[in-house]
Amino acid sequence: MKMYLLSLAAGVLVGVIYSLLNVRSPAPPVVALVGLLGILVGEQSVPLVKRVLSGEPVNLSWFNLQCMPHMFGHLPGGAQATAGKAKDAALNDERVG
Repeated sequence: MKMYLLSLAAGVLVGVIYSLLNVRSPAPPVVALVGLLGILVGEQSVPLVKRVLSGEPVNLSWFNLQCMPHMFGHLPGGAQATAGKAKDAALNDERVG
C-alpha cells in the first residue's frame, strides 16, 4: 500500500510541476518521453552519487550491472538475481582482462 501512496504523491508532484510550467496533461509525446527519461536518469543518479561519495570505484561493469538493466528493460529481480548477475559480470571481466 505504501508503494501506491508514494506513487500517487509523486504523480501529484509532477502534476503541480506541469501546471507551473504550463504544460497540460497529457503532455505532448516528446515532452512526456523526455520527462520519463529524466525520471530514469534521476533514479540511477542516487546510487551513483552514493557510490562516488563512499569512495567506491564506478566502472563499466558496475554501471552495466546496476544501471543498464533498469533503464533499458530489465527490472530488478532481488538479491538472488543481482548475485547471479554480479557473478556473470565477474566472469566476463576475467575473460576480457
